[in-house]
Amino acid sequence: MQITVDMNLCESHGQCVFAAPAVFSFDDEDHLVHETSLDEALRADVEKAAAACPVRAITVTALPTAAA
Repeated sequence: MQITVDMNLCESHGQCVFAAPAVFSFDDEDHLVHETSLDEALRADVEKAAAACPVRAITVTALPTAAA
């Protein structure tokens, strides 16, 4: 899965960090950092994080598949 955070929308509320701490965190300057590509095993946590975002800045999509 691929995660995109619209940093123009993100207001650093931190709800995603609480919902999926293995994926989202804050750096030393309190800027959100996150993984962009993850294993499907974390999908439930990432979807909770996206749903918890008060400004809906997080988008979760499937990774593109390689053409055969």
